[in-house]
Amino acid sequence: MAKKTDKTEERIVAVEEAFSKTEQFIERNQKIILIVVGAIIVVVLGYFGFKRIYLAPREKEAQSQMFMAEKYFEMDSIKKALNGDGNYLGFLAIIDDYKFTKSANLSHYYAGICYLKKGEFQNAIDQLDKFSSGDELVGPMAIGAIGDAYMELNSTDKAIDYYLKAANKRKNDLTTPMFLMKAGMAYELEGKYDLASKTYTRIKTDFSKTNEGRDIDKYIARANGLAKK
Repeated sequence: MAKKTDKTEERIVAVEEAFSKTEQFIERNQKIILIVVGAIIVVVLGYFGFKRIYLAPREKEAQSQMFMAEKYFEMDSIKKALNGDGNYLGFLAIIDDYKFTKSANLSHYYAGICYLKKGEFQNAIDQLDKFSSGDELVGPMAIGAIGDAYMELNSTDKAIDYYLKAANKRKNDLTTPMFLMKAGMAYELEGKYDLASKTYTRIKTDFSKTNEGRDIDKYIARANGLAKK
């Protein structure tokens, strides 16, 4: 019992010493601590103030401007979608005028696709690379579109990297097999038939019920046959 009491007392003493040292540290550095805490509070309040007072109204403005740009995009009126019609802004102006908004971020995606359709592939890459999204479908589609742009620029290796990145971004039955298929075909163009076969086989194994999966056996057979030559 005496040993247990001694150990308990030692622990209490140790805790008291720790508290004492902490108090001494706070006393010695009180001004610095207050300045740091004050700075943190200012930053936090500034952030929420920026979002609520500045960014929220700007977001509403951007959305109202972007409505027509999206309409032009759906109508395949690429020039007006990018540059506006004189009354409403296009995606490029929304990006410049409404920085930090969700609309500006989404405009990078739309602008990238517009440039892809126009055949301006490096511009497409530049815009799509600035877009970020955790969406199940849009995120992979943006990455895969960069792959398409690199294919058009004859940078097949880079295209494959982006197709695989798109396939793995969000695994689902739509974008994953679609971009695995594109990666497999790009591997074939590079003469990397073993890698093409492995990529196609992944579709067969994990996505056999998708559109790509239903016909995948012939692609596997072709890649395997070419690999043997």
